[in-house]
Amino acid sequence: MYNQELAKIFYEIADYLAMDAVPFKPYAYQKAATALETTEEDVSDIYKRGGIKALEEISGVGKNIAERIEEYLKTGKMKYYEQFKKRLPLNLGEIISVEGVGPRKAKVLYQTLGVRNLKDLEKAAKSHKIAPLFGFGEKTEKNIIESIIFLKRSKGRFLLGEIFPQVKIILDKLKTLKEVKQASVAGSVRRMKETIGDVDILVTTKNPTKVMDFFVSLPGVVKIWAKGPTKSSVRMKDGFDVDIRAVQEKSYGSALQYFTGSKEHNIAIRRIAMDKGLKLSEYGLFRKDKIIAGWDEAGIYKAIGLVWVEPELRENQGEIEAALRQAQGRTKELPKIIGYKDIKGDLHCHSDWDGGENSIADMAKASIDIGYQYIGIADHTKFLRIEHGLDEKQLEKRNKEIDKLNESFKHESREAGWNKEENAVLFAYESREAKNVRSSLPFATLGCETKVKMRTESSSPTN
Repeated sequence: MYNQELAKIFYEIADYLAMDAVPFKPYAYQKAATALETTEEDVSDIYKRGGIKALEEISGVGKNIAERIEEYLKTGKMKYYEQFKKRLPLNLGEIISVEGVGPRKAKVLYQTLGVRNLKDLEKAAKSHKIAPLFGFGEKTEKNIIESIIFLKRSKGRFLLGEIFPQVKIILDKLKTLKEVKQASVAGSVRRMKETIGDVDILVTTKNPTKVMDFFVSLPGVVKIWAKGPTKSSVRMKDGFDVDIRAVQEKSYGSALQYFTGSKEHNIAIRRIAMDKGLKLSEYGLFRKDKIIAGWDEAGIYKAIGLVWVEPELRENQGEIEAALRQAQGRTKELPKIIGYKDIKGDLHCHSDWDGGENSIADMAKASIDIGYQYIGIADHTKFLRIEHGLDEKQLEKRNKEIDKLNESFKHESREAGWNKEENAVLFAYESREAKNVRSSLPFATLGCETKVKMRTESSSPTN
């Protein structure tokens, strides 16, 4: 549970350092933050196992950062971080979430207008105090107001990618309890929506009291909203709420269907049940007073004449009609959900040539391990002036490395009986370069990374 907390702190330290135009260090902290976000094992367990030396084995974590992690694990604080917050007491994460406001501009706004948070920023923008400042202007001020309106609309919601790893940790911890027989996430997390309001978890157990006690004492819980014999609700350190419900085994499937949603999907499903003289609720599917389904989700759908519908499709946008057609053996079926194994490759990977973490060889080997047929290396060139953009000579040198790798994989595929087409490493590049280098590349990637507010007619490619 510490990984996300520390990653957030290190990202903020990087922003504070960027405020002061400190070279190199911001990137080091960003690199460490990214590494922690993608490390499956909790850093507290890594530290318990091997101390600072084990922390230093995490990619992107050096001695100084390892010591800061140790300090936080021991005390719950980080002196280096607290010093920044004392010198610049502002809600940095909140302010720089506004489009057009980076760390340096946040510092200017604090020092000139006393802007400490989103409320202060909105007040300053609406009072037209930002436009006159050097480096801002009317356009920036207008963008700030528009961005704040957007942020207010989405307030209280969290990105799935940020919340999902933490939900998995909570679920895995619950499953370690011998008293928990079944456990599943429900709601918008199970439907894999882009943004999440709160998290719903269902369990079956013969000892709900012990499960509730365990749940409310999980690491990362900062407030207990409610604690009852079969239902509890908590606020996690990162600001999102988690609800847990203990249900009977005979109702687990119906409860999972009900709490997964969406509301629109459930209303349509209940209407179908009613048309058949049945009653559907979180407790089961009933004919009069007798339960006829509810133990598992698939049984609910089958009993009302449908095939099981993937949670991601449950929005009442045609999936129910498709489920009915499929159950009746007609031609049109439910769309197939794309799984991880369906992804054949990735055409936009950055290597250590332009400041990425891994070498091309390491990425190629990892891609083969997960079943990819290809990867595309899309390092930045000097034109974009970000990261470590490659010049023509560096591009040619990198391309030769890729050619050698492709040859080696062809040889390995012959030795191991692989299909060489399933082990190819492709490469690409972004932006503009000399024609002699460009012509040697099999394809190029196009990414909208600058001038993102151009008019449509101006931004459309002409050649």
